[in-house]
Amino acid sequence: MRQTQYNSARSGRDHRPSPFQPTRSGASLAGMQTPRKWKARGEGYLEGQLLVAMPVMTDRRFARSVIYMCAHSAEGAMGLIVNQRAPHIGFVELLKQLKIPTDKNEGILIGQAEMDVHVGGPVETGRGFVLHSSDYYAADSTLTIDEGVSLTATIDILKAIATGKGPDKAILALGYAGWRAGQLESEISANGWLHCPADLDLLFDRNLEQKYERAMSKIGIDPSHLVSEAGHA
Repeated sequence: MRQTQYNSARSGRDHRPSPFQPTRSGASLAGMQTPRKWKARGEGYLEGQLLVAMPVMTDRRFARSVIYMCAHSAEGAMGLIVNQRAPHIGFVELLKQLKIPTDKNEGILIGQAEMDVHVGGPVETGRGFVLHSSDYYAADSTLTIDEGVSLTATIDILKAIATGKGPDKAILALGYAGWRAGQLESEISANGWLHCPADLDLLFDRNLEQKYERAMSKIGIDPSHLVSEAGHA
């Protein structure tokens, strides 16, 4: 069977200026207007679920990836890869680049700054997102995705995390994965992806190396025995 090269990432520029924006209202995800308050997702859409790459995935950017779906509608989809660590930058270095103080004398809790920076996807890799538990909410910038998960993309949440005032659980990601209208559905039909409800313990687990196997196990699949069939949990 001919394997498909999945081109999930729409072309985007790598913005070198600050990946996090000042606090602003009217937030949206990947250009798609998203309601601030959680509501039941539309039937057939995967917003708030985990998208898991099939072992036959040939696009190296998404091989063995686990993606949390932040938005999915008839207009397209957007998600963040949650099991790929950024190789060239850490959280403390990012704070310094953004001129957020990292010295204990200036109120920063270094222990809070030891979180990983993730590769969220290949689109707009200079743009930053924090996927986090819903105990943190900024009225002008936080988008509620599901009952327990929210998304914030302003610099204020980094300051809050660094000073111990941020969310209980968080994933910091640079870039995102995006699909145009109908593209994700086509890739699922072509045996590119599996999906299942999000497990918050799995989602926010810092052991990135085991997330793919855990996601597959949640679906009920042993990757080594998986045949090339489209499927879902």
